[in-house]
Amino acid sequence: MKLLHIDSSILSANSVSRQLTKDTVTQWVSTHPGTTVEYLDLAVHTPSHLSAESLGFRMPAGSADLSDAQKRENAVSEALVSQFLAADVIVVGAPLYNFSIPSQLKAWIDRIAQVGRTFKYTETGPQGLAGGKTVIVASTRGGVYSTSEGGRAMEHQESYLQTVFGFFGITDVRFVRAEGVAMGEVKKAEAMTEAANSIAKLAA
Repeated sequence: MKLLHIDSSILSANSVSRQLTKDTVTQWVSTHPGTTVEYLDLAVHTPSHLSAESLGFRMPAGSADLSDAQKRENAVSEALVSQFLAADVIVVGAPLYNFSIPSQLKAWIDRIAQVGRTFKYTETGPQGLAGGKTVIVASTRGGVYSTSEGGRAMEHQESYLQTVFGFFGITDVRFVRAEGVAMGEVKKAEAMTEAANSIAKLAA
């Protein structure tokens, strides 16, 4: 079994999501001996955002019409989508930044969202091609969004990730959530305890 461990927080050692992904991976490996882990830190190795050059993956890699810049960007996209497709389990650290996900994580998603690789269009609509995987998202939030209709309407973090991984055909998407971590030490401690309990269940 192959596990891809992804962090996207820019807060280094001060990141709650990084702590949760680390704990999740540790728990998963403990309960699934023989799992191999590959690590991707998107805050350190951030793919560039989509541009005319990085859309080169929409053309055959050996195409003479590709510029040198497109070929370089093609190689980045190919490496990322191949790494994603090879993984059986993906653990993603996804803090809430301005009601959504870090732009670094969005840049990664844009690179792996490739027609013919992770999804395709059919006569009846889009079809995911990356099914059979398990995704565990470590979701962290400074405030509390899950307990009210207004809060749920404001967040485009968990809802977006559920949608995009579902679009890729992944039906097993699990969330380890710690919210309210900026609302004082007591609230943060409660959130971390709840997240630890979730990890014990979801990474079993």
